[in-house]
Amino acid sequence: MSSNAAGTMPANRTAKSPSAVDIVVGRNVRVWRIAKGLSQGQLADRLGITFQQVQKYEIGGNRVPVGRLVKIAAILGVPISALFEGTNAAEPSRSSLMLVSNSRSFRLAHAFAAIKNNSLRLSLVNLVEKIAGAAPQQSGKRRRR
Repeated sequence: MSSNAAGTMPANRTAKSPSAVDIVVGRNVRVWRIAKGLSQGQLADRLGITFQQVQKYEIGGNRVPVGRLVKIAAILGVPISALFEGTNAAEPSRSSLMLVSNSRSFRLAHAFAAIKNNSLRLSLVNLVEKIAGAAPQQSGKRRRR
């Protein structure tokens, strides 16, 4: 006998579609995995699953079971709350992980962190701010300081 699970789902979501929380948690897993220098395969091996399953978690295609979230957080050396950062619908842009969720932004942040000379870091920040100020602004929004 089969049960109709779709009857308990919200009307705007099917059983196969990821929720906003699934997507954010998956993105956070990806960001932390990359930050720790692990490949999808390496994380998968430590979890005892396939790298394809890690891929599905990272795109929000599959919901990560709670027990596995705890294990992922332990492997990545982060509090489990870090994997939920940015899930508050009222403040999604406040997540610091949003800054490095793009691979280029992550590379820039990683390279910046490797610079030990504070005056060089300040010079780089000033340069990037000047470049950003000279770039055409999208959708007519003014840049905030």
